[in-house]
Amino acid sequence: MTEFWPTDLKVSKDRRQLSVTYDDGQSFTLPAEMLRVLSPSAEVKGHGPGQEVTVPGKRNVQISAMHPTGNYAVRIGFDDGHDSGIFTWSYLRELGESGDDKFAEYEQKLAEKKLSRDAM
Repeated sequence: MTEFWPTDLKVSKDRRQLSVTYDDGQSFTLPAEMLRVLSPSAEVKGHGPGQEVTVPGKRNVQISAMHPTGNYAVRIGFDDGHDSGIFTWSYLRELGESGDDKFAEYEQKLAEKKLSRDAM
């Protein structure tokens, strides 16, 4: 797989979206909610197969911080206190290309578990 390098990362003024532009000209706008609930962190992904957590109530989450991690990723902090997800450039690209499908799967899991995107 060809690695694409981000040339620009920008958080929107309302802190609800992250725009990522890559060196091949592709750009994506990723909602903070999607980034939070699909975080690559152990808190969300677990430590192995079958340990994934469906995180409810994050519709209005905002990006509170971004910290470079080496030259391969960014750690994104959210206003709910979650800040352990390290988003590699390739994972951000994957979310840009197939995030809508992944988010639809997340919404299906919420429905199956009778959970909501809205905070309780």
